[in-house]
This record gives sequence, structure tokens and C-alpha cells, in this order.
Amino acid sequence: MLTSRSSQSQSALLHLECTACGVHVDAAELHGVCPRCGKVLFARYALDRLRAALPRDALRGRPPSLWRYFEALPVRDPAHVVTLGEGFTPLLSLPRLAQAFDVRAVYVKDEGLNPTGTFKARGMAVAVSRARELGVRTLVAPSAGNAGAALAAYGARAGLDVHVILPEDTPPGIVAETRAYGVGVQLIRGLIDDAGRLARQLQAEHPGWFDVSTLREPYRVEGKKTLGYELAEQLDWSLPDLIVYPTGGGTGLVGMWKAFAELEALGWVGPARPRMVVVQAEGCAPIVRAFRDGRPTAERWTDASTIAAGLRVPAAIGDYLILKAVRESGGTALAVSDAEILAAMLRFAASGIFASPEGAATLAALPHLRDAGMLDPQSRVVLFNTGSGLKYPEAVGAALALERTVRA
Repeated sequence: MLTSRSSQSQSALLHLECTACGVHVDAAELHGVCPRCGKVLFARYALDRLRAALPRDALRGRPPSLWRYFEALPVRDPAHVVTLGEGFTPLLSLPRLAQAFDVRAVYVKDEGLNPTGTFKARGMAVAVSRARELGVRTLVAPSAGNAGAALAAYGARAGLDVHVILPEDTPPGIVAETRAYGVGVQLIRGLIDDAGRLARQLQAEHPGWFDVSTLREPYRVEGKKTLGYELAEQLDWSLPDLIVYPTGGGTGLVGMWKAFAELEALGWVGPARPRMVVVQAEGCAPIVRAFRDGRPTAERWTDASTIAAGLRVPAAIGDYLILKAVRESGGTALAVSDAEILAAMLRFAASGIFASPEGAATLAALPHLRDAGMLDPQSRVVLFNTGSGLKYPEAVGAALALERTVRA
């Protein structure tokens, strides 16, 4: 629980709004997707009122966690906040990479320093807190690995019952981590969308269970949007020129795009936006294909395969939101090979960043962005490392083996 928050702090949450059909629903009730059309619901806030009541200077002295933005988050009673110290991860300058790519600055937002070692802690902290506030006692979710581990940790912290469904080839260390929190773990043949169908089936079969799948409930994205709030604050309220983001389900990118609109409404930033760059793996790139083909949604990717488990998402419910953000920002979507990802893990490590394969994909994208003319000498570029390389010993071993082969 949050004990350091002022008793006068109040969430400005108003209602939930469908991102497709625009219907409003009561935020005081438990919702998954839109009850009318089945699309993604967003939390909406009284930002005009909050703008007058909360100048950005009011953040000074607040605890360095994502809950410093409490008023723009959906938990109404601070007593229900479940926290492990998530958020406010470092934004680190990488001057040698900036020089190598002839740009003004390259930064990495290192999400591997979150609890449970990945950015998934952000979404689960807020989703579990809000579910607890709304009276949920049992949570279920599919995962490629790290979201399940984060849900298990925050569920244990909150004293809730948790069930996680994972593909059977999830990295074994992440499976062991998830089980260590004392939750139910089910391994299945198939991918994360297959696990998602089982999660929805279990929710239907067990009254009281609540599915917290990516963008199938409204509050994980609220935790992820704090990436955007932090980025603005850490850059002294000046947004970068490019954001390069590894994209599976896409909640982080969607959340940041939502955050930038909220920050402008609060008067904390101006109208300028970064170009949003989606990075996927060549073996699973449905968003890249849809962007290339000019489609508003992405067809399911068949035979998905990549060493970056978090990018092996063949279909995303938020595909239309991801593509909209990329196009509105003037950004792009590109795919990188597993060999490029492995090489980028070691290139990141040469700057002291032990990145996950998903995070390394963003560094692997930089040569492609340079070749496409999207980098210039004044560009400030932010790469997102979404997790710690410590969680992927098999990928690290493959990267080192590839390096030895190349040198030989």
C-alpha cells in the first residue's frame, strides 16, 4: 500500500471510454473490453480540473515511482495501491552510440531495473491495484512470460489468487520465477493468443475470476503510460524526436501515445510529438506488415518464431491503436532478424546495458532507421530496453556463440 501519499491526493478518473465506438461506461464497475463492440477501453480523467490543481512543479519531492502521478492514475483510494517500487527507471545517455549514428543524443530507458526485471511491473502494479479496489479476488492472464511473472508478484503482494497461462517453451527461468510466487501456472502447446483463449474460457467458467490480458482490461495501459510521463519529466518536459519501441502486444507504445495527449492537456508539454517507431522480429511482424500494406488492422501472423519471446505475439487486440499512433506521429514500423537482435545485445552490453532480446531489438533497428533517412544530426532518440538480460540466459549464450562464430 501507499503510505507516503497525501490524504488530499485524489484520482481525477471520470469514466471509461471505448477507443473504437466512443461509448462511455462507468469506471466504478468492473469492465474488460467495450461491452458494445469488444474493443479497447481507455480510462478518461478530468484533465481540465487537474491542470488547475496540479502544476508540474508539484511533482518535486514526490517518491521516485510511477505513483508520483497518482492523480492521473485510476486508483481512487491510495489505500488500495499495491506497490513494489515500480517505475522512475533511469534514462541513460549513450554518447558512443550517438557518435556512431551521427545524432545529437541516444538514450536508453532501462526498464530492466523494475521489480521482476521488466516493464511489465508497471502495468500489473496498476491493474492489480485497481482490480483489488473493485473487489476482485482472483486474476487470470496469458503471458509470453514476463507479464505472468509480474502478475504473480503483484498478486502475491496484494494477497490475491492468481492463475497464469504460459506457452510450454517459455524460458524456464521465467516459469520458475512465476511458480515461486505461489500462483497457479499452466503450460500449453501454442502461443500467447492460444493462452489468451484459454484465459477467457476460464473466466467464463469461474465466476469471480477476472482476465487481465493485454488491453483486454482498461488499467494495465494506465501503468504503461507512465513511461511517457517519466520520459517527459526526465527530459525536462521536452519530448525526444524518435521513440524506438519493441512491440508485441504494444501496450507500452499505446500507453505513451495516450500519455502525451494527457500531458499536453495538463499544460506540461506542448503539441510536438516524437515519431513512434515499432520494432518487431522478422519471424513475427504483423504490425510491420500491416503498416507496409496501409491497413488499419493487422492480420494474424502464422508460424511465429523469434528468440525474443516478448515479440512473439501473432495477433494484438490493440493493433489499430498501435498503427494509429505510428501513422499520426510520422513514424514507421520495421522488423529485425534474430541475428541482429543477438548482436545488439552485446553492443548494448558494451555500454553497460544488459538488455533483453526485446530491448536489444531497438538498437538493432538504428542502422535501418539511418538507412531510411529517419536520423539526422539534431535527432534525440530514445530506445526502450523493456527487460533485463538476466532473465534470458539462453539468449545471452546464443549471442556469445554467434560472436565467437563471427570472429572465427
